[in-house]
Amino acid sequence: MNTKPKQNDNFKNVLPYLVLGFVVIIVIFALNMQGTKVNELTTGELITELKENNVTEITVTPKSNESIYYIEGKLEGYSATESFTAKAVGTELDNILALIEENDVAEYDTNADPGENMLLYVLVNVLPLVLLVVVMYFLFMKLANSNKNSMDFGRSKARLSNENDKKSFKDVAGLKEEKEEVEELIDFLKNPKKFEKMGARIPKGVLLVGPPGTGKTLLAKAIAGEANVPFFFISGSDFVELFVGVGASRVRDMFKEAKRNAPCLIFIDEIDAVGRQRGTGLGGGHDEREQTLNQLLTEMDGFGENEGIIIIAATNRPDVLDPALLRPGRFDRQVTVSLPDANEREQILKVHAKNKVLAKDVKLDNLSLRTPGFSGADLENLLNEAALLAVRRNKNEITMDEIDEATDRVLLGPAKTTRKITDKEKKLVSIHEAGHAVIGLKLEDAQEVHKITIIPRGMAGGYTMMLPKEEKIAVLTKDELLAQITGLLGGRVSEEMFLGEISTGASDDIKRATKIARSMVTEYGMSDLGPVQYEEKSEGVFLGRDYAKSKNFSDQVALEIDEQTRKIIEECYDKAKKIIKENKELIFQLSDALMQYETITKEQIESIVKTGKIKHAEEESEVSETKNDNETTEKKSSRGRKPKATDAEEEK
Repeated sequence: MNTKPKQNDNFKNVLPYLVLGFVVIIVIFALNMQGTKVNELTTGELITELKENNVTEITVTPKSNESIYYIEGKLEGYSATESFTAKAVGTELDNILALIEENDVAEYDTNADPGENMLLYVLVNVLPLVLLVVVMYFLFMKLANSNKNSMDFGRSKARLSNENDKKSFKDVAGLKEEKEEVEELIDFLKNPKKFEKMGARIPKGVLLVGPPGTGKTLLAKAIAGEANVPFFFISGSDFVELFVGVGASRVRDMFKEAKRNAPCLIFIDEIDAVGRQRGTGLGGGHDEREQTLNQLLTEMDGFGENEGIIIIAATNRPDVLDPALLRPGRFDRQVTVSLPDANEREQILKVHAKNKVLAKDVKLDNLSLRTPGFSGADLENLLNEAALLAVRRNKNEITMDEIDEATDRVLLGPAKTTRKITDKEKKLVSIHEAGHAVIGLKLEDAQEVHKITIIPRGMAGGYTMMLPKEEKIAVLTKDELLAQITGLLGGRVSEEMFLGEISTGASDDIKRATKIARSMVTEYGMSDLGPVQYEEKSEGVFLGRDYAKSKNFSDQVALEIDEQTRKIIEECYDKAKKIIKENKELIFQLSDALMQYETITKEQIESIVKTGKIKHAEEESEVSETKNDNETTEKKSSRGRKPKATDAEEEK
């Protein structure tokens, strides 16, 4: 399918070199022609030269349909590039031929009539002319195509979806509410008269809003597949161009093409690239981008009507879009495509696990509970990483070991197993992570501890995986936020209390804790300053994040905000100290287990909390103790003493 255009491109690339070679040959031939000298002799002069035996070479060529013979050759004293020509008619040729035989000319030849050989005639007389015409034709065609392409920059870059790439709602796992929101569009495209009869106007535009990787593009493809209508897709950045007015021209051309294929869908991905607010920024707006946006606004809802054209756009930054783009009549409906919950994650995992070879111990329902906050793209990447690890380890199926490792790789990056760590650094990291874990285990509103490791990953020397006890909507109470801050400070407290020093390992923890505390004061109204919002996240279109927050308070209030933030941090720090001090023994038990095994799971952590030892290590110690007791009993029995009951027997 793509072979022919590629061959044409190769020919166009080689064509200039062929033309250059042809010109070089012509130049060389012309130079050679300039160096030759041809003397024209009359018949009498030729006969005289033959009689004097001065002719060294002679060739006779008859002319077709005429009684004229062309004679050419060389005389004595001629240079290598010098020759003579003569003509003979009728009886003159007989005299010349007789003299040639009489004088026995060394090199004598007679050519055939060129008119008798049509192929030779064509090669000599016609072929050069044909080649010249073909070369000139290709040169002019290439010039015309280049001029045509140079004027195509105003054409739309929207591409029509391939028939083989059609999707349906069956291919989109989860997103139940989102599918219900867009079913009206599908029904309208299939049966528009039903809506016209009721006087209903279908939304002209649907804006899909949500975090990256949640399936916005896939949902748009499924809408087009369900409706079975043409589906044009384009990125917002494809409108932006160096030349002013090109973006607007592409918008006009896109809608012109869509009208020809109506009813149809137009999908604009990352619309914030072209739909940002106008007239903002330090230096004003961007003329090209604003002209493109103005043309898009006009095409969606202007003087002209675009019947049967529905626009679907996707973005994860709805806050920066121009208000005119979001008003009724343009993007009438906003559909929030949020992160999947546990049930939806299980459905997504089943879709991506269809072509994977999973072991029996891999339970997708359990895996969905362990991956809160994962998007659909994250889950697909998780299973793909697990499959790659299984291949790397020469396994025939994907086990939970690969799933666990893949989860860590997705969250923090690959493990740095070859990195050499000193015992002192290892002890520090184990104490630090044990501090986080103890807060999670003993604080009521804290998150649940699922895993602790001191294996370095990414920029972290170790980490404690803490997940919510139950999945909730994005609403957190004050106690839960304070528990998060306390848990983040647990590592620093543990270092200070048991090692007598502090390290840079808690820098990210302190940063996150401070951010939560400041948000509680300035945004959530959870401090002594009352339910007042002092800062608002309103990132400018062209401004950096340092200018992102609007601050509507005085310097005095700014001081009070800092004091309240510090107060929250200090209270949580003191609470962390109290909890860790009360659970000193548990800290060292977790630290010792980490020093020995480097990674401990939820079941092993629970075993340490209950018994002070890891489960399998406890079983080994019980077996060894029973064995020793039995040996002691046998020795005492051999001495005639009554055997003492073992601990296990006493329990029985």
